[in-house]
Amino acid sequence: MKQYASHSKLIRAVLLIGVAAGLLQASAAAAAVVIPDTVTVATVNGPAGGIIDVPVYIRDASGSPLGLDQPPGSRIQSYAIKVTYSPASSVSAISFTRAGITSSLTPTFEVSPASPGAISLLDTFQESTNLIPFTLDGALPGNQVAHLSVALSQSAPVGSTVTLTIDPTLTQLTDDAGDPGTIESSGNGRLTLVNGAITVLPSVPVMSHVVIMMLGLALALIGVRFIRFH
Repeated sequence: MKQYASHSKLIRAVLLIGVAAGLLQASAAAAAVVIPDTVTVATVNGPAGGIIDVPVYIRDASGSPLGLDQPPGSRIQSYAIKVTYSPASSVSAISFTRAGITSSLTPTFEVSPASPGAISLLDTFQESTNLIPFTLDGALPGNQVAHLSVALSQSAPVGSTVTLTIDPTLTQLTDDAGDPGTIESSGNGRLTLVNGAITVLPSVPVMSHVVIMMLGLALALIGVRFIRFH
């Protein structure tokens, strides 16, 4: 009986050690989970024939390889963002430029190449002189860094949607030196991409000069009558 009791105690001890080891591994795995940074293209709406402003954001999350919580030299100072739009027939013109927290900064490199159905923006800023002032762990979608100016075609169907999809292969964040060890992309799991869209609304009719003049005359007559009877 003593041998049996001793054996039972040994089994219980082994089981407890196994459970404790499992809990420690689970805790370590949970601690190792890193919330990636985020690139977001906004979802907006606008009339057919109008020029629509679409903000583009980056969120700097703590714990990611790049960010304000990292040592100097490992900050988000360069981004390449490619957006494809569809259907291309609903877009008559498009541009992609800096905005928000990058609008007053001076890039060391900037280019915005375009191809049918797609446009990109690539910017690099020197950290020592043009630190991008992100808000660490700010509320989503983060800080605005750029915007798309989209001219919708007059023939864009009312109620339709123009999708704005971030290219997962060519979109990435880096430091100002482009260190391969800190590159963030959706491919390496360090970057989350949130796509946008434009919902097409009915176009707003433009009043002709004659209509505007007639409206002004009518308002003037109303004003004269109001003064006369008071």
